Amino acid sequence: MTTMQTKRGKRASIRAQDPEGTRQNIIEVASHEFAQSGLAGARIDEIAEKTRSSKRMIYYYFGDKEGLYVSCLENAYRVVREGEAKLEIDHLPAREGLKRLVEFTFDHHHAHEDFIRMVMIENIHAGIYLERSSVLRNVNQTAIARIASLYERGTAEGMFRSGLDPLEIHWQISALCFFNVSNRTTFSKLFGRDFGSPQNLASLRSRSVDMVARYLIKAELLAE
Repeated sequence: MTTMQTKRGKRASIRAQDPEGTRQNIIEVASHEFAQSGLAGARIDEIAEKTRSSKRMIYYYFGDKEGLYVSCLENAYRVVREGEAKLEIDHLPAREGLKRLVEFTFDHHHAHEDFIRMVMIENIHAGIYLERSSVLRNVNQTAIARIASLYERGTAEGMFRSGLDPLEIHWQISALCFFNVSNRTTFSKLFGRDFGSPQNLASLRSRSVDMVARYLIKAELLAE
């Protein structure tokens, strides 16, 4: 038996034992390939070679490359939303809950650069593949519901300003944390400062919390 036949036999055995694990392995590898090369540049052959699967199995699970790409988008958003859910901020004072949410978003985006790149790529495609997903809208509505709940609690406490839109709050948090990854390289090179250094990241993280807090919290309470 050749080496290639042995590898194929092992892959087939793994697939039979853990189909969901195999599917997730494909998504994780493909997500990195899409983030690095874009939808057009990523190759199913290369993805299959780097997984414990095969080209035929990828098509079996996802239909085609675009189907795999949509599944990768769904997974990327699902991971960040699941991370938010684990924060368990509902029992916290609104100000502390807001701080934890912004810190989590900043840290998550920093640790998941492939997610940021995939979102940038999908914006280049004008969101046409995101619209094909039957689950992404529902998955991301949980983020708005969580912020709405936090905001309502903050206004009831007399901490937050009234009249703000939870979706716009989400936009502002995302903008600060997203930009930290998407534009870090160009800012670092243009202005001669390493914005990816631990010291600068800590400063940007703290300032992101501060800026969002100043947007939501009543001015007379900010000094407290």
